[in-house]
Amino acid sequence: MTHKDSRIHRRNSLFNCGSTRRRHSCIGFDVENGLSIGRSPLDPSPSSGLVLQANSQRRESFLYRSDSDFDLSPKTMSRNSSAASELHGEDMIVTPFAQVLASLRTVRGNVAALTHSQDRSNKRLSGANPQSACKTSLSDEAYQKLAVETLEELDWCLDQLETLQTRHSVSEMASNKFKRMLNRELTQLSETSRSGNQVSEFIASTILQKQHDVEILSAACKEEKKRRPMSQISGVRKLIPSPSLPPTCIPRFGVNTQHESRLAEELDDINRWGIDIFKIAEYSGNRPLTVIMYTIFQERDLLKTFKIPSDTFLTFLMTLEDHYHADVAYHNNIHAADVVQSTHVLLSTPALEDVFTDLEIMAALFASAIHDVDHPGLSNQFLINTNSELALMYNDASVLENHHLAVGFKLLQEDHCDIFCNLSKKQRQSLRQMTIDMVLATDMSKHMNFLADLKTMVETKKVTSLGVLLLDNYSDRIQVLQNMVHCADLSNPTKPLELYRQWTDRIMVELFRQGDRERDKGIEISPMCDKHTASVEKSQVGFIDYIVHPLWETWGDLVHPDAQDILDTLEDNREWYQSMIPRSPSPTPEEQDSRATLGIAGSAGEKFQFELTLEEEDGELEAEEEHIDKDQSRTMMDPRHVQTSPRGVAPVLDSSERELDQEMTSVSIMQLET
Repeated sequence: MTHKDSRIHRRNSLFNCGSTRRRHSCIGFDVENGLSIGRSPLDPSPSSGLVLQANSQRRESFLYRSDSDFDLSPKTMSRNSSAASELHGEDMIVTPFAQVLASLRTVRGNVAALTHSQDRSNKRLSGANPQSACKTSLSDEAYQKLAVETLEELDWCLDQLETLQTRHSVSEMASNKFKRMLNRELTQLSETSRSGNQVSEFIASTILQKQHDVEILSAACKEEKKRRPMSQISGVRKLIPSPSLPPTCIPRFGVNTQHESRLAEELDDINRWGIDIFKIAEYSGNRPLTVIMYTIFQERDLLKTFKIPSDTFLTFLMTLEDHYHADVAYHNNIHAADVVQSTHVLLSTPALEDVFTDLEIMAALFASAIHDVDHPGLSNQFLINTNSELALMYNDASVLENHHLAVGFKLLQEDHCDIFCNLSKKQRQSLRQMTIDMVLATDMSKHMNFLADLKTMVETKKVTSLGVLLLDNYSDRIQVLQNMVHCADLSNPTKPLELYRQWTDRIMVELFRQGDRERDKGIEISPMCDKHTASVEKSQVGFIDYIVHPLWETWGDLVHPDAQDILDTLEDNREWYQSMIPRSPSPTPEEQDSRATLGIAGSAGEKFQFELTLEEEDGELEAEEEHIDKDQSRTMMDPRHVQTSPRGVAPVLDSSERELDQEMTSVSIMQLET
């Protein structure tokens, strides 16, 4: 089946913008010393930051569906939108802190109307509710009604603020709300069928690191681990011969290749979203990371800016690339090159033009290049469950991400590999801190927190009168860069379909290899890692709906309208996978009678409750629920366990589930970047 919508092939350049696009100069923030002298952080000029634009083209994710704890009456709709800001029209607001701000602005507008104090208003009046702020006189009935609505708004704000726990940030309010909403979505999805339950467990295990049974290592395994001291960074190895190049014979793209002309054609699109990184890998002799980094650093003039010797740069890149495992299907040097090029394009979006310094740009590209180095093709949870050396070294916290950082920085100490040798001490410290923050942000167990952080920051600025994101401090700037690299890491579903499907095939191989190892070890097979039961198309749709789309939707709000083509492609790809879900005939009357006789109503017997635990919940309750969930999951997901109804009768699968079981092994699976 071919893709019917040609939108994903229609553009030569993602950011081919006209004269109406925004340009904003950098506000003078120095990553070493902070805000430059002469520029006030409160300067309201639009050129001093990122102006947030209203987005009326959004296909809203599940985050915009009604949440029971935040259902709003018609009297209090101001909490749910930034209509109070003329700049943003009817943009929806979903993060709790931004909703509180919007509600308080409405209260202020109402008080102004009730006290006839518009003539003494200041800049905040421009953001007040137009319907209340513009009134200069009210009838007794209207006055009473407005007073009651104002009290209701104020009571709601007080209720929200009174429930705050001082040790939690405002972004955690959004994170907890999003987890609660996702829990409801996954619970509903799990009720549809066995495959729906499987997809739900996969998404839940992706976002949260659920603990499984811990393997008791055999004596042989323990003996093997004693061979290497714990203080040694295990991923660094001596390469013979050393991949160095003399400075007098550096090729055009940094590598020797017989396909230089074809490589040049592909690299002409280095600034375009959706470049064919697989062809670049082929034409470069499997050196895509070296070629991409060398081309981008030359394009951005970073080698000259930071006085990086070309031969040292290429020696480091080849050493780094050789520390990506060639036998790992997905998390390899091709994926690293793809993330670097995607980050490069995102840095070039018109909304962010001149916002970041050269040091910040180099840090983002460097972080993208090393973010998966020495990846073993196994998940963090597998390493934790098997008591691996890395999990012990990093105390089960972002195990692989910490390892990638350690290896990446250790390689800088190899011979002729210190590409930052001419940076000042402050620059090196700043670059290291930024790189650490960005690579740790690629840990999928932190996905919901980073999503909530970004969305809270964007919506909080939207409900203000200025609607300008100043980015005048390290916290805000690194937050944007972290989410940028995270978006690049989760960008496969936003690429042209033929590329996306190749990435899907690769992650399929990697996940199934892990599942085979888990099966051989006799431990529980991780969700979507069992090649005999993996439900493919529904997994793709679920991954986009609950993970990829909400993230890219929020990024799109930040840089709107620059990411609209990316969101269009994401939706096209989602619709394609939706159309590929096997469509089976309804159960025959005989099958329906059989199910009724056995007392089985649909798939209710296979219902799986997902509890995405919030930080403030009681610890004992968390442990009990997790234990129950684990037992239920093991029973339903492991094909070795036969499910039985309370009457002792084995459940009967309907025809759609039987057909899905037969076809699910022949199609691609979804991607999951660790």
